[in-house]
Amino acid sequence: MTQLGTVISTRMLALLCPLLWAGPVPAADVTSPSPESVIEERFWGHLNADGGKTFFCDTPFTSKGFLITQGYVYPLSHVRTALRCGTPRQCEKDERYRRIASDLHNMVPVQSRVEMRRRNAKYEQLTESTPVGECEIRESTQFIEPPGRIKGDVARIVAYMVDTYHLPWLGTAVTFQNWNELDPPDDTELTRHRRIRDLQGNANRFVTAPEQMAHL
Repeated sequence: MTQLGTVISTRMLALLCPLLWAGPVPAADVTSPSPESVIEERFWGHLNADGGKTFFCDTPFTSKGFLITQGYVYPLSHVRTALRCGTPRQCEKDERYRRIASDLHNMVPVQSRVEMRRRNAKYEQLTESTPVGECEIRESTQFIEPPGRIKGDVARIVAYMVDTYHLPWLGTAVTFQNWNELDPPDDTELTRHRRIRDLQGNANRFVTAPEQMAHL
């Protein structure tokens, strides 16, 4: 080998060595599925493919439409505030936000007009003097009180979000703990939970063991 060839080979080896010893190169841009794809394929395409009943109003529906949409028991507006990730568009770039927004345990079918009214609200046990509105929901300026038949469901979903993602309570912990005791899991909630667990791969421990909410 000529002296020039030796120099070139030495230089090439010097350039290649760091790559050879660096180990496997991580895959580029590996992220969780987008919330949009989870909503379309899993929430509507699987969990609610045959219709069902809306969460807050218990109104039958056959498919997604203008009047029926996906709602979040722990509203995404409060998630964005907690993460301080900015606007909805800015938060879409935040991997933690994407995971939270894709979590099926927090998604429920709702009537669009109900979702519009409650998407920025927190939860509270309101006074008896607070008027009962549509779908037996009590509303004040910043709070809502859900119908009695789903108070426990709401409590256990909010507790799951607090426990799983370290988000703040949307109201007092005592209120949610009381709702959990007053409205234990029924067959509808247990069936929903089982289907989500099988599809998503994780459980909401407060549905399977409601007594654990007392330790939060």
